[in-house]
Amino acid sequence: MAKEIDRYTYRVTWSEEDQEHAGLCAEFPGLSWLTEHPEEALKGIRQLVHDCVEDLRQNNEPVPEPLSPK
Repeated sequence: MAKEIDRYTYRVTWSEEDQEHAGLCAEFPGLSWLTEHPEEALKGIRQLVHDCVEDLRQNNEPVPEPLSPK
């Protein structure tokens, strides 16, 4: 069984403005992770999403549903 955060939609792209790789998550458009290496960008955004989901749950706020089942 995949972890809940594994069901989200991630993308790593080059940011010309920042001159770094940006890790992004479609379900959390306000979050990003910038770093020199694309692998680190993916790892970073996944951890950031995990932390955000935990925070939302602790505060009894709605957690975005993954786009994948839709």
